[in-house]
Amino acid sequence: MCLVHYQRMTEFSDQEKTRRQRRQDLLASGVDVYPARFDGRQPIADILTHWKDGETVIMAGRVRAIRVQGGSAFLRLEDESGELQVFLQKKELEQFSTLTKQIDLGDFLGISGQTFVTKRGERTVDVRTVTWLSKALRPLPSAWHGLADVETRFRYRELDLIMSDDVRQVFRARSATVQAMREFLDGAGFMEVETPMLHPIVGGANAKPFTTHHAALHADLYLRIAPELYLKRLIVGGLGRVYEIGRNFRNEGIDRDHNPEFTMMECYASFTDYRWMMELTEKMLAHIAKRVLGTTTIPLKEGTVDLTRPLPRLSYQQLFQERLKLDIETASETEFVSAMKHAKIDTPEAPTRPKLIDELFKSEIRPTLIEPVFVIDYPTEMIPLAKKKLDNPNFVECFQLLMNGTEVTKGFSELNDPIDQRERFNAQQSLRETGDDEAQPIDETYLRSLEYGMPPTSGLGIGIDRLTAILTGQKTLKDVILFPTLKPEPNDAS
Repeated sequence: MCLVHYQRMTEFSDQEKTRRQRRQDLLASGVDVYPARFDGRQPIADILTHWKDGETVIMAGRVRAIRVQGGSAFLRLEDESGELQVFLQKKELEQFSTLTKQIDLGDFLGISGQTFVTKRGERTVDVRTVTWLSKALRPLPSAWHGLADVETRFRYRELDLIMSDDVRQVFRARSATVQAMREFLDGAGFMEVETPMLHPIVGGANAKPFTTHHAALHADLYLRIAPELYLKRLIVGGLGRVYEIGRNFRNEGIDRDHNPEFTMMECYASFTDYRWMMELTEKMLAHIAKRVLGTTTIPLKEGTVDLTRPLPRLSYQQLFQERLKLDIETASETEFVSAMKHAKIDTPEAPTRPKLIDELFKSEIRPTLIEPVFVIDYPTEMIPLAKKKLDNPNFVECFQLLMNGTEVTKGFSELNDPIDQRERFNAQQSLRETGDDEAQPIDETYLRSLEYGMPPTSGLGIGIDRLTAILTGQKTLKDVILFPTLKPEPNDAS
């Protein structure tokens, strides 16, 4: 441990010194301040739901308020389900004086007592026994001012959760979102699977990876940017419908819509195409909203939208023609660069045609799409794993669901022709050689798998973080990721 970090750990405020002394005094008097368990407790919400005056209850929670009045004291205890007032009396508790001198806000106590209602009509528990469960050595943030500093909220999420029930509700909604997604997919005949997070070759998306090294194998590996290629190998293996919910890692910038590690759901269904998958997406999102919010009407930046109605489909090419007056099928790289300069967009370091198109779309078109819309039929050169359209091979059967100006889902009819796939990988490899480090390399293992035969298949990816942000009305991904990636503090490294 570095000296600076050690000094910070051992330099305490007056409040912290007082709390540590109280802990020491309790231990010296024979009190087990940190017992291993506390049996028989009832969640506070259950006590309140099934309230009966005069009933003996056992509860436990964090002390959130203390008010001492002579020979009595009122505390408020909070657990994960709710908050309840408890009443301590000197005549009922032999250790009353010690307790009231040693209790601090943030401590955990277990109590047993009888329920009653005060003259002011507040439901309360008249305490008969008190058990120390944990002594808090640091004071909580002010109950009046909360946790105002945004970075502190994200860096010390536990404090954010302690101080804000709204924050707790966001993460309960996130958990409910994942649960509802699993429920829908299981009901639609999909099987949940797990695939590797350490990949020997980058694949499944155009993104820069994180690199690590496996000592025993003497091999460099990559944290996965997508599980796609492994999941499609399962389709080849005869698992007709599969899905996976897990972390992906992309060595990219951090902003309101991006975090280097994020949670995705990817699913694949054999004998279907992207039209079928768009319909499944509509049904799934309506199901999730109903389960999480109790309604299929969800909030947007501008008003609301009912997810039970069919969502519009707009072609990628059409949007470019309408918004930027560019025909992406015939426009030259020079025209795309000119359009970027006109829009005051920085030209990518490796200005390949796919990157130029993508940057223009992300900057000039995507932010304007607030109402949910499927943008379909992307240029073939941008999606190397998607099947070409029969009527125009310059475009692929691909869709993205855009909402609130950001991408929520992406899916396509999967390319199952191994010869075509090799040609696309070769084109991607050429882009890598010109400096595009996000282009996909050739994956011989995947190509070999395709050569055994893969049926017509469609796939879908949904960003759990982005979907949760939309459902809960949050402005950034940091608000829906418990511990978002932040710049390390100086004392984080030893």
